[in-house]
Amino acid sequence: MKIKVISAVCIAFIVLLLGIAVGSVYIPLLDILRIFAHVIFGAELPEHLPFNIAAIVWNVRTPRVLLAFFAGASLSVSGAVMQSVLRNPLASSYTLGVSSGASLGASLVIFLGVALPFAQMASLPILGFSFGLVTILLVMGISSKLDSRMNNHTIILTGIVFSLFVSAISTLMFAFFRESLQRMVFWQMGSFNIQDLNRWHVVLVLAPIAILGSFFVTRHKWELDVMTFGEEQAHTIGINTKTVKRVLLITAAAMTGGTIAFVGVIGFVDLVAPHIVRKIFGAAHKYVIPMSAVVGGTFMVVADLVARTFTSPIELPVGAVTAIIGAPFFAWVYFSKRKEKA
Repeated sequence: MKIKVISAVCIAFIVLLLGIAVGSVYIPLLDILRIFAHVIFGAELPEHLPFNIAAIVWNVRTPRVLLAFFAGASLSVSGAVMQSVLRNPLASSYTLGVSSGASLGASLVIFLGVALPFAQMASLPILGFSFGLVTILLVMGISSKLDSRMNNHTIILTGIVFSLFVSAISTLMFAFFRESLQRMVFWQMGSFNIQDLNRWHVVLVLAPIAILGSFFVTRHKWELDVMTFGEEQAHTIGINTKTVKRVLLITAAAMTGGTIAFVGVIGFVDLVAPHIVRKIFGAAHKYVIPMSAVVGGTFMVVADLVARTFTSPIELPVGAVTAIIGAPFFAWVYFSKRKEKA
């Protein structure tokens, strides 16, 4: 198992370097390391490396690659938690309405020009995150009222209904404010080409979300392992499933909401990565959670690399790239499960 973990980490590191190296101008890996040494340790740049190349590496490509990695890590860990807690291989934060809530918050900023007086430039991510988190809290609250034991099916169905309702409100706003439609559609497809905010500042926000969120969830690895086999077994050994479920679902939703608030709605990575991890590393959550972060982050860096280079100079929405890969995988998971039951 240690060899698999080390191999996955090494592959992730290589992909990160390739993500920085490949672009409209290819920058050799050795030159990238020299630029890092120059910026971090104050080493002199070689004569063949102009300052504009160093600026591209440090101010544009590096934060974008790190942004993609931490976004993918957060979404993947969130998906792993949702699948385990709800015991549904196709469950995700999007199923419970987080993306719909975040989209509604973004719609208020893009269509109506709503701005927070204390942070106008960050209004979109703040409102997007807030609406996404409020949505999951409402779903959990309604589910507890409808079913005191908070059965998984009740949570999922409530989330789907609430998601459709919130999406309908956003759709009505689309109809009334067509002049800003293009910007909203592009946000909903996801992109790491952030214009309004400093990319390093966004990295410094998303990195703690991914790292601390993954660490917090990993501390509940034992409960996740037990709940995977069913709530009755968990009750038998003294786990308060209702409380644990609420805490883990809200944590997962917060990780998703905090991510898509900055980079837009990016789907399927939270579905694909955890399944790949379980196939390679097994079902124990002491491996599933951290390796979902590594695999999901690596997958997102590759998807972003394809999005910005495949049709260069036109940049594809990264959400479209992940969907092209994830949609067939989604279908494969669904139909393979049906064959096993048949």
